[in-house]
Amino acid sequence: MSAEATAIRSSSENNAARTRAGKVRLRTLGDIDARTAAFRRFKELVASYTSDLGGDLTTAQSAIIQRAVSLQVWLEDAEAAYAKSGQLDIATYTTASNALRRLLADIGLERKTKDVLDLDAYVRQRGAA
Repeated sequence: MSAEATAIRSSSENNAARTRAGKVRLRTLGDIDARTAAFRRFKELVASYTSDLGGDLTTAQSAIIQRAVSLQVWLEDAEAAYAKSGQLDIATYTTASNALRRLLADIGLERKTKDVLDLDAYVRQRGAA
């Protein structure tokens, strides 16, 4: 195993939640305090992207949106920290920005509209039924 892979694995293991028996427990968003600003922003962005894509998402689209939102929330935090301190790890920031751009390109960057009936067509349709 490469030194980088070992470092990533070691870092992941150190951050993993463990049960009383010492087994690694996978964490989910359900484990997070929903009152935090980061969590509220995360949920807000997921809802916004979901709406932009028409609302009826595939499992793959939902997974991509969650990854994209995670990166976006992290990037927003990094930008706020930069505005406060003037310090930014530009390589990490750029890598995250590029990953976000690629994820958004995968799901489509443009808003997808839903077909809706105008009022006259709706009334005619309801009258026929």
